[in-house]
Amino acid sequence: MKAPPESEAPGLPGLRTWRGVYWLVLASFVLWTALLVGLAALYP
Repeated sequence: MKAPPESEAPGLPGLRTWRGVYWLVLASFVLWTALLVGLAALYP
């Protein structure tokens, strides 16, 4: 059984699929988490 095609584009410039949006959100979360951990270690 095939997965249904994506019915709507996200409507964001530069991101044509929802998968791209999900990757952007995940990368942003990882970046902010790494920055917070690094700053917490730098300024105890």
